[in-house]
Amino acid sequence: MSHPLRDSLELIRMVRPEAGQSALEGEIMAEKANSLGLAEKRVRRAMTSLSNAQNATDEHLAEAREAVWSYFVQRELNGFRKHHEVIRDLGITRDVLNGLGAKPARSGEEA
Repeated sequence: MSHPLRDSLELIRMVRPEAGQSALEGEIMAEKANSLGLAEKRVRRAMTSLSNAQNATDEHLAEAREAVWSYFVQRELNGFRKHHEVIRDLGITRDVLNGLGAKPARSGEEA
């Protein structure tokens, strides 16, 4: 089975080795940006769902916390250490922030 990207990178490396690494780094950066964008969309959806809920449930809050926590981890893996601007821009509430990283005990488990 042929892999066009891999085949192209091999050809580039033979002609100009440093260009092959640059192409690969570009692909990695594009994947990181895409992943971060998807994580942000998930936060936006979760925060909208939480704010639109007439009676926000623990499930709404848990969904928002999970989305925000995952987004923050993605950001930190990409070198973004400060989150105060995205907290403001995405309307992440104190209730969501206060529970980040906490997981409710599953049924049958002790807390």
